[in-house]
Amino acid sequence: MEDDYYERGKTINLELARDQVAAQQELQAILGMNSQTGQVTVRLESRDHVHPERVSLLLLHPTRAGKDQRIQLEPDGKGVYTGTARPIETANWHVQLETDDWRLSGRMQLPQEESLRLMPQNTQASGHPAS
Repeated sequence: MEDDYYERGKTINLELARDQVAAQQELQAILGMNSQTGQVTVRLESRDHVHPERVSLLLLHPTRAGKDQRIQLEPDGKGVYTGTARPIETANWHVQLETDDWRLSGRMQLPQEESLRLMPQNTQASGHPAS
């Protein structure tokens, strides 16, 4: 049982470290999603204009893990990433944009909302859609 707590603690610390890296790099992203086509577009913004080659978007259902989606996004080299989601049911989804080094998080009422500003979790005030 002690090992379980230790492993969970390590995992939590890694996740918090990824949030801190995102905050230090002043990362933000604007997520756009077309619920009709499943087309996902993400514009990544950072202090140092970081444009990683591999970025994943996680759509995490609030109550059913079987509905979760991981979408590998394709870069255009200028900070815009695109991909396609499977059909999405109505829910208040937890949204996470991530690499191995950092993550940005938010909540999005899908399919009603079409855009969201993602920010590092520890600096995020509300998770409201981007204006």
